Amino acid sequence: MSTKRVDLLIVGAGPAGLAAALEAKRHGLTPLVVDENMLPGGQIYRSVSRSPLADPGVLGPDYLRGRALVDAFTEANIDYWPQTLAWQIGADRRVSVTRQAGERAGGGTLQLEAGAIVLAGGAQERPFPIPGWTLPGVMGVGAAQTLLKASALVPDTPAVLAGCGPLLYLFAWQLINAGVPVRAILDTAEPGARREALRHAGGALRAPSYLLKGFRLLRAIRAAGVQHVKHVSSLRVLGKTQAQAIEYVAQGKTRRIDTALVLLHQGVIPNTQVTRSIGCDHVWDEAQLCWRPKTDSWGETSVPGIFVAGDGAGIGGALAAEPSGRLAAVQAAATLGKIDAARRDSRALSLRRELASHTSIRPFLDALYRPADGFRAPADDSTIVCRCEEVTAGDVRRMADLGCIGPNQTKSFSRCGMGPCQGRFCGMTVAELLAQAQGCSVPEVGYYRIRPPIKPVTLGELASAIEAPEFLSERAGFPK
Repeated sequence: MSTKRVDLLIVGAGPAGLAAALEAKRHGLTPLVVDENMLPGGQIYRSVSRSPLADPGVLGPDYLRGRALVDAFTEANIDYWPQTLAWQIGADRRVSVTRQAGERAGGGTLQLEAGAIVLAGGAQERPFPIPGWTLPGVMGVGAAQTLLKASALVPDTPAVLAGCGPLLYLFAWQLINAGVPVRAILDTAEPGARREALRHAGGALRAPSYLLKGFRLLRAIRAAGVQHVKHVSSLRVLGKTQAQAIEYVAQGKTRRIDTALVLLHQGVIPNTQVTRSIGCDHVWDEAQLCWRPKTDSWGETSVPGIFVAGDGAGIGGALAAEPSGRLAAVQAAATLGKIDAARRDSRALSLRRELASHTSIRPFLDALYRPADGFRAPADDSTIVCRCEEVTAGDVRRMADLGCIGPNQTKSFSRCGMGPCQGRFCGMTVAELLAQAQGCSVPEVGYYRIRPPIKPVTLGELASAIEAPEFLSERAGFPK
């Protein structure tokens, strides 16, 4: 298998990865960006350079802002390998990548050696298992937004959005702008969330643009006549072969809305699959109710030379991801001898101020949209938790009764977490259920042990070695 040596490998081409690449080149490094998508931008700026929408403005100014970042990256002529999966990363910074076959080159596998690595894989939606969530017609808000951004696909029927988090309201607003009616928003935030959030009002007031954006979204949703139900304490999607209705409980009363489309969301959490497979230390973030890799102020993990930037290190949002990525690149440049400590620290001053301006509101948002306990650990034993292996909440509780003390043991008991997603969409829920059953905390229960390949790789891809020059037939993701 061919091996290529690179100064700085950046995994992910979202705002953190693109900013890191630009900063790295500024300081004399030769970065290489690998990304699973066809175009740079990540989830937040997906397809912004080639939007299929007749009017990309329906997605809002925050989305359009990403065009400048993507254009700067493209013009910088930085090596960019699209449709490339980094499926194994070692603590020695040796990386195995597989590229899909394209018009100009065949697919196959290549090994890289990096002086430093910046992981910018971003976040994933928090699992939201409720009765009926596996029925056709039920999907995550993030997935629905991807269809809108990447393919200009919109629902052909009024949707019900349920859950909590800023993205729930942003996407409702985007659907309204696109001319798609929203039947209702069912807010699952707990009644005391707003009161708890007010304790962090000082930090929120230091980021007035975020507050104004939220007020504008709510005002537009209200003006569109969307039914907005607060303090929803129970959800159930009804239907035998597809979604036909959603049943909910609010203020002690059970109600039903007939609908063929339910979009679920209860926030996002860092995607830690890669950092766990490498062996990086992780810590439990009680404010955000999630695991995140343990990093220093530069984003460097417990494994020297491996950094995490953006939401993969803790949820901060797209605007915070950029200075986060730049800080990691600055430290990588210093570590690799391209700049001295004085130049590094001088550059970091403005970057840290920029980062702080975008993260000061996080405690407020984390408290306001804290997912309710009842939705993180489903009470209904028949609710499927592991979609890959069809393991239910009741199955997990029974495993706990048999003495299963952690998620890794559930694999032996039931194959839970051993499907194609490798626990990505059930790990948090299984940990919550085990902790609840044992009367302990999630950090005590732990998380799955993740092994490569991070995502499925075919035997054909493994057998097809690619020489490094073949990967370089495209620059910045755009064929010559």
